[in-house]
Amino acid sequence: MSKGIVLLSGGLDSLVSLGLGKEKYGICLALTFDYGQKSVKQEIEASSEICKYYGLKHEIIKLDWLQNITHTALVADTNIPSGEALKNPVQSAKNVWVPNRNGLFLNIAASFADGEDYDYIVIGANKEEGQTFPDNSAEFIEKINAVFKFSTRKQPKVIAPLINSDKNDIVKLALDNKLPLEYVRSCYADGDKHCGKCESCMRLKNALLYNHDTYYIKELF
Repeated sequence: MSKGIVLLSGGLDSLVSLGLGKEKYGICLALTFDYGQKSVKQEIEASSEICKYYGLKHEIIKLDWLQNITHTALVADTNIPSGEALKNPVQSAKNVWVPNRNGLFLNIAASFADGEDYDYIVIGANKEEGQTFPDNSAEFIEKINAVFKFSTRKQPKVIAPLINSDKNDIVKLALDNKLPLEYVRSCYADGDKHCGKCESCMRLKNALLYNHDTYYIKELF
């Protein structure tokens, strides 16, 4: 029987990837990463609730050293850019880039897979963010799978169920499959609710509006 790991930030993409792939890939372990991001407390709380909902083992990986070399707004003592940054993809990526984040996270997950015999690693990489962040692209997923053929004995396969989906598609999948969006935490800030202004919030809010959902807009924002 196959076993899978999910990279779980508590955000929309990781939740939907988990919801769609739990049975197919036998997901039973979730990894959440603490690299000093401003929203880490909220991300851990959201991920913990999601893990309880799905009955997953939950590991929180602390990466203090990554915080020390990350100088962008997600970590540093600077203002988080507003969703206006989406109009300039290059600047958007620069504003919130964390050094080699997905590459690092996937390699850590691959170590778990290699050491504890997991077959799959599920990540929320998607088409929309792949246009802004290269480590969310289909090419990146293809290349990291090629690397794991050499860097691990287990050779786990990285799966990105949303790689051909934009945020509108992802929210529709969540609604159609009745996934627990009430647990989602996609905001870059550390407030009790989503700020509604940062890039991540704007992507989520716009997709909810596109799908004519008012319930979760009121719940999350």
